[in-house]
Amino acid sequence: MDFRRGRGKEELEINLIPLIDVLLVIIIFLMLTTTYSKFSGLEINLPSSDAPSAQEQPNEINVTITATGDVLINHNAVGSRDLNVIVDALRRLAPESGKSPLVVINGDAKANFQSVFDVMQAAQKAGLPNVSFAAQTKK
Repeated sequence: MDFRRGRGKEELEINLIPLIDVLLVIIIFLMLTTTYSKFSGLEINLPSSDAPSAQEQPNEINVTITATGDVLINHNAVGSRDLNVIVDALRRLAPESGKSPLVVINGDAKANFQSVFDVMQAAQKAGLPNVSFAAQTKK
């Protein structure tokens, strides 16, 4: 005798709702426990050179020109690409008397030539005749 005759066979299925709940809890846990580190720095690709590297002098002003043309003097943003603003920033760093400092231009390899020329002209107008360029040594 078959007592289950009137009943239909139940189809087997996988209940996905608990699986989705567990996966959402795992994703939330990973999002909360993962540490995100953001490096705040400046990427500058200097042009390369075969010349030996010079020693850093204590009386020098480092001018950095990024690939987008932004100007930084001693790692501080000037805030404008205007020639007069750059001249004023260089004059503030120049000593009142004594030997004039060396202006080292760290120009990105993809920097606009006009930006580099503006910094050279600003150094001249600020009364800083000693200008040098930084370059990477070939490996």
